[in-house]
Amino acid sequence: MRALVLVMSLACVIHPREAASQSLTAEAAVTGGYSTDDLAAVAAQLRAFGETKGAWRFFGELSWAGRSRDDVESDAFGAAYPYGKRLDVIEAYGERLLRPGGAIVDVRGGRFRPPFGISSGSDHAYWGFLRPPAIRYAEFLVVSNTFLEHGVSVLAGVPKLTVEAAVGAPADVGDHGRRGGADALVRVQGYAGRFIAGISYMRTSPIETAAIAPGRATFTGIDARWMSGGVQLRGEWVDGQPFDGATSTGWYADVIVHRTHMGPVTAIARFERLDREGLNEAAGEYLSRETLGARVRVSEGLSLTVNVLHQSGDPRYRPNALDVAVTWSVRSR
Repeated sequence: MRALVLVMSLACVIHPREAASQSLTAEAAVTGGYSTDDLAAVAAQLRAFGETKGAWRFFGELSWAGRSRDDVESDAFGAAYPYGKRLDVIEAYGERLLRPGGAIVDVRGGRFRPPFGISSGSDHAYWGFLRPPAIRYAEFLVVSNTFLEHGVSVLAGVPKLTVEAAVGAPADVGDHGRRGGADALVRVQGYAGRFIAGISYMRTSPIETAAIAPGRATFTGIDARWMSGGVQLRGEWVDGQPFDGATSTGWYADVIVHRTHMGPVTAIARFERLDREGLNEAAGEYLSRETLGARVRVSEGLSLTVNVLHQSGDPRYRPNALDVAVTWSVRSR
């Protein structure tokens, strides 16, 4: 709790400014929630980002989050941040964008989320989903939204087609981090009209110890997004091995709707499935889940999120759940 107070105290005293040398924007968010999985949660994030006079962009984010119980099998509220009751540095990097001859070259270094599929924190934390996709939850031994890299990435291409490569070492947060080693990631992304698609490949260290999870973890993913008239369709498919002798294959598809006549309401739906072989027998061979919900903007900076879930396959998880959260956020320039 002291760490939570620290994060919010920093949010109150930071006075972003725009001077001759740089621009700076600061954001803070606090969330409290309850799930019928018999747990409550509270979280806070503080981030700052901007651009220096030399055209270097920077981004930094701190997070503190905790849940009322650690003995309950649940991924509630774990959409993008860990709930280990610790103050974590989530991302801290600098990057430079160049435009030689109409092409794009972006160089980034520091601590960042691996560029695998739909990977940014905002993509998973602020659209109205209170749980991560099963293929992005570390405990399920696939790709995780709490994976972080210490390394360098280079993106190059033209506006409609880019290739990004990253090398580094695991710097994960949360209770299920990868063991040490070298990582390599490659991503190709293109867009046409309202459609964006990408292919990603990751070779990294497994989450478990070498005695439990020998070899390397490798994953291939395909992701796509389409947006038009207040409707967004998006999804990912991932296939690979969390370690030698095991396989994980899964997908999810999201529908996000916010049209003018809906006022402050954004409706969301998610359909997903994860199949596993050679893993913990207690977890079952698959997890299937359907989520319906809404995010409601109550007032400036205040929102209410409600999710209703039905799931099957993994005996550790209850078949039905209701998650509710309230978030307050503020931005200062």
